[in-house]
Amino acid sequence: MKSEILALKPQSVWKNFYNINQIPRCSGNETAVGEYITNFAEKLGLKWKRDNTGNIVITKQASPGMENRPAVVIQGHLDMVCEKNKDIIHDFTKDPIKMLIRDGWVTADGTTLGSDNGIAVAMGMAVMEDNTIKHPPIEFLFTVDEETGLTGALELKSDFVNGRILLNIDSEEEGALYIGCAGGQHTILKKTIQWVKPHDDYKSFLLRVSGLRGGHSGLNIHEGYGNAIKLLARFLYSLTGEFHFHITNIAGGSKHNAIPREAEVVIDIPTNQIGALSGLAANFNDILKNEFKEVEKNVSVILENHERPDKVFDTQFSDQLIKLLHVMPHGVYAMSKAIAGLVETSTNMAVIETKADKVELLTSQRSSIASSIIDIAAKVKAAGELAGFEVEQGGGYPAWAPNPDSRLLKTCQEIFVKKYRKEARVKAIHAGLECGIIGEHYPGMDMISFGPDIEGAHSPDERIRIESVEHIWEFFQEILREIK
Repeated sequence: MKSEILALKPQSVWKNFYNINQIPRCSGNETAVGEYITNFAEKLGLKWKRDNTGNIVITKQASPGMENRPAVVIQGHLDMVCEKNKDIIHDFTKDPIKMLIRDGWVTADGTTLGSDNGIAVAMGMAVMEDNTIKHPPIEFLFTVDEETGLTGALELKSDFVNGRILLNIDSEEEGALYIGCAGGQHTILKKTIQWVKPHDDYKSFLLRVSGLRGGHSGLNIHEGYGNAIKLLARFLYSLTGEFHFHITNIAGGSKHNAIPREAEVVIDIPTNQIGALSGLAANFNDILKNEFKEVEKNVSVILENHERPDKVFDTQFSDQLIKLLHVMPHGVYAMSKAIAGLVETSTNMAVIETKADKVELLTSQRSSIASSIIDIAAKVKAAGELAGFEVEQGGGYPAWAPNPDSRLLKTCQEIFVKKYRKEARVKAIHAGLECGIIGEHYPGMDMISFGPDIEGAHSPDERIRIESVEHIWEFFQEILREIK
């Protein structure tokens, strides 16, 4: 498959994307890919620097005759979300991404692809090595740990870049020019587990909800995809009152910015209720297949035998946890009153883990309005407090306020009309682009975000449209030629 990938156009972009996909680069593990890129720059004779967080800036002088134009910052992030299907054997700490071509798209073999945001890095590298592209002075800014906490952007120092025009290539829709994004924060809920010994006349089963699409908790939150944790809680709540059961080892989701695709729990139940439990699980499977038939064709509810645990959650703890998960807000809270079709405020029930002595629930809230983030986060906090959970809130990042009078936007709109013979869609995005943070660090930064068609980001269904990459590459070069 390597030769087929390298034959795609533009070849320089696909070559660089393929090469960085040979290097593991999950969030927090960007050192190796950073070294690869700085070595790449050194071989081209380009200057670079790295800050203590791991962010990298590489500078390239202007093309002849363009030295007096304003410097441009080309920005993307080095890390990727590392997700895989359960049946796939893949070690994200050492294995390369296996890239495949399917029906005009590049995807991966049961894992995330890393086009978010490897395609930005690859395009930047292609500009570095191609001296035929006309451009002003350029600073290539590659940040770290965008996906788990926007850490790189948050830690940028005010003197790390000098340019005040920024091209962020971290959007996923050809034809759209993004000029605003949501801000957000995390809310973490924890509670110490009250354990009891399991009953001798009980039997244990593993209940798993799986096969869901998942997706990005900002970009896809309005699509109506199932949340595996919420669906698991729904089933467990339906058992309360009629069934005498205990639970333990509840788990689901893996990333704060991904809608959970899978969740599971161990159920300990009297032997005389096994038949009824099995019947309800099968019925719930049918219910979900009917409810989600338009968007979740592979949803599955499986009940299988499981070894007996040494201890289980006591009845009161289980009851409080199940009720909390069942009532916890998830999904779209409000749509924008200013921009048609834009989600204004949402919350994602992202991850639940059973740790040594606690159950921990990670949620994330987003909004383009700062006060609305506070409001929805307060509701999540209140739900946790009612169930006796400790609540921690943090990880906040600012929204990027749209500037419809941006000079950069007008330039990009003019170029778009010439290339596509139609108007670009000027939009804001319900996700936490680094632009919001960068704009706070560098006042007056004129910014825009664009990118090729990417679907299923943050999930093993991630794919990038081949033809769109070529279109965006041409559009990108034209912007560099025209910026004044």
